[in-house]
Amino acid sequence: MSAPARQQASGLAQLEAVLAAGGPQLAHLLTSTEERLVQIGASHGQELGQHAADTLSAGGKRLRPLVVFLCAGEAAGDGTVSAAVAVELVHMATLVHDDVLDRAPLRRGRATVYKSAGRAAATQTGDFLFSRAFAELASTGSPEAVKTLSDAASALARGELMQRADAWSADVPPERYISRCTLKTARLFEAACRLGAIFGPSANGLNGALECLGSFGEKIGIAFQIFDDVLDVSGPPERTGKHRGTDLLDGTITLPLILARERRPELKDMDLRTAVTNPAEAEGLCERIADTGALTDAREEALTYVQQAKAALDEIDLPARQRRALELVADGVVERYA
Repeated sequence: MSAPARQQASGLAQLEAVLAAGGPQLAHLLTSTEERLVQIGASHGQELGQHAADTLSAGGKRLRPLVVFLCAGEAAGDGTVSAAVAVELVHMATLVHDDVLDRAPLRRGRATVYKSAGRAAATQTGDFLFSRAFAELASTGSPEAVKTLSDAASALARGELMQRADAWSADVPPERYISRCTLKTARLFEAACRLGAIFGPSANGLNGALECLGSFGEKIGIAFQIFDDVLDVSGPPERTGKHRGTDLLDGTITLPLILARERRPELKDMDLRTAVTNPAEAEGLCERIADTGALTDAREEALTYVQQAKAALDEIDLPARQRRALELVADGVVERYA
């Protein structure tokens, strides 16, 4: 079995373990989420609907909807499905808009909307997915839920602006990188967990559940982004669905590069704008980053946030099944099954 095939098999096994720990209702809820996403994708005209449907069917294991349901626990129902759908729509909208900003030709091994239909179509598709997300969540009648997702969407925008401001920079400290990850990635994971608590028994039955589950989501979100940035350097493309070093070509400063620059001054003096202008040069820089040992240290940093996520669960008395499933999700983030 090839390495990518082994990784895929491992990812599926981890997902199956989460589903088993989450109980029989979890698979049904995820199926309902998928069906609703298909309905929304086909709901607003053939062209826009096709772009949206292609985006929503491009893969992924629906990690954010999964944590919505796991944080809701046994009380997860129709309102929770709407919350899970809304979170996934926001996530997919950000991916489409990121592809426009990055001029990305591939996403999960498939042509992006930007590549297949152009900038305008991709921008409109992302806008459509954003609008449908809030319409879906508003149908629950919960102002608190809408505010939770709105705050996360605002954080995403701030994180994107920070990333653009840092592009090509030779002086991005690790602390600023983590702040950017928190805004651009972790806040949506946090919102997913909070939404689960809002629609589940935890918010009413357990003191501090909303904050503790939100903290859990934030920490796994930071770990997720760090590991995603490690994958950009380590590849391979068959696993990531994009060229190795795509972030470097875009001028995005990630933790592996930051750590490598601390070890090799010549990397800090390198001007990415002129030194990395094509995929071959990006791959060469990836090799130089890996040779410094930065990838190992970045993975260790991600594991630290996984442990912090699990520690947040110690603050509330969750049912054993629910806690076990959430811990499996935390572990799975680093294994990158999502």
